Amino acid sequence: MSEPTDAYSGPMSGVRVLDIATFIAAPYAASILGEFGAEVIKIENPKGGDPWRRYGTATEVEDSSLAWLTEARNKKSITLNLREPEGNALFKQLVKSADVVCENFRPGTLEKWGLGWEDLKQINPGLVLMRISGYGQSGPYKDRPGFARIAHAFGGLTHLSGLPGETPVTPGSTSLGDYMSGLYGAIGILMALRHRDATGEGQMVDMALYESVFRALDEIVPRFARDGFVRQPEGTGTVNACPHGHFPTGDDKYLSIACTTDKMFERLTQAMVRPDLWDAYQDQKIRLAARDLVIGEVTAWTTSMNRKEVLHLCVECEVPAGAINSIADIFDDPHFKAREDMVPVAVPGIGEVMVPGVFPKLSQTPGRIATLGPELGSSNQAVYEDELGLSSEQLVALKQKGII
Repeated sequence: MSEPTDAYSGPMSGVRVLDIATFIAAPYAASILGEFGAEVIKIENPKGGDPWRRYGTATEVEDSSLAWLTEARNKKSITLNLREPEGNALFKQLVKSADVVCENFRPGTLEKWGLGWEDLKQINPGLVLMRISGYGQSGPYKDRPGFARIAHAFGGLTHLSGLPGETPVTPGSTSLGDYMSGLYGAIGILMALRHRDATGEGQMVDMALYESVFRALDEIVPRFARDGFVRQPEGTGTVNACPHGHFPTGDDKYLSIACTTDKMFERLTQAMVRPDLWDAYQDQKIRLAARDLVIGEVTAWTTSMNRKEVLHLCVECEVPAGAINSIADIFDDPHFKAREDMVPVAVPGIGEVMVPGVFPKLSQTPGRIATLGPELGSSNQAVYEDELGLSSEQLVALKQKGII
């Protein structure tokens, strides 16, 4: 990734985002926009800021965890107590010049503060208000608290995770649903902005954490509606294809192999030099009926070599296969390096911090990482004094009263 310059102008340049959210779905949506040029102002509680600052691994700088540095990239930070009338009034001034507000309080919280959708659109009819909560802005569960782990469970993903008959496991990262919902939130914002640019009319984007998880479960909805089938945990495989799962290798490592079609299985048997397997199990339905036998044959083959050797044969025969990487494997992998999927960024007081790069990669207007998570209130003067015209004396008084 090339070094960012002050002259950077991404596809979202000119868009101002007010991020009043915490922990991590809605802030992640704002971060995505910031990577591509939007001005993102993180508005934090004066008492400690976003709790994400202290989540995960601490660094040499107070309230700047590695998680915070990674996910608050490219943002400015100001402090503001939205619960107090003076803070409320300052926020409304900022809304006048904003394009987007991102929030993830429980439904009704902004309304209680006089900052709900009906209030904000009166101030700025073209505003896009992106709201992410555990269960969405409507429905009988809307007032319940929600986190990604709860979304995984409620949305149907946790039930499918793990080995049959055992306790369901965490489906990957505990924050997976947050990131998925943040992506949906960013998509919603982009569509709403396109509508706003065409009509001048803003709108509210309503995203529930569990819905992003629920949407990613392929055919389980139509299958249950059709014949009542309830998919169960499938361990390392899937009910729909065979061999399609995780396989051990002779050096005590693992790789994944995906034979979703008969053609893919034919290529695998060529890599294995087992034409007899192809002759016997050319049809997916036959392989599914003889799943244990087929899996056993593939496992015997993968464990006869080290992972590098198995992958080499799969690549030669165009079999979809990949190493099951740890983060240590990822740091050593030449493909991650070639695509600059990890980027070092200098942080004052800490040094170089390696973070995930910007995705997706646009050919003409690629995103950038200019800075990592800002210090709490580091942009107070620039926003309140230089932009809103408050005096230094006013800022001191607001700070003393806990407003900023």
